[in-house]
Amino acid sequence: MALEISDQSFKDEVLGSKEPVLVDFWAEWCGPCRMLTPIVEELSVEFKGKVKVAKIDIDSNHEISVEYGIRNIPTLLFFKDGQVVDKVVGILSKEKLAERMQSLLAN
Repeated sequence: MALEISDQSFKDEVLGSKEPVLVDFWAEWCGPCRMLTPIVEELSVEFKGKVKVAKIDIDSNHEISVEYGIRNIPTLLFFKDGQVVDKVVGILSKEKLAERMQSLLAN
């Protein structure tokens, strides 16, 4: 299950994480976001203990969205050691996202 985070918990959960983190920037009204949700949830189970998977609702968490320049959703940011190392805007297949998550672990 993906972890729901907020502007307040972002620093601890993402920037302070010992493991790599995938952050899904989404909104309830966004159709493509809702299509991506099951994929993100499946990946959170498959990568449990290796990559933390988090979701942040941009409608109620403007601060982090602005800080990272999120203009389109869904946007996925991949963090390692507190730094953005990869970014996906829009929908990718589960296989492509899994490949990107594997590359987080490889580097």
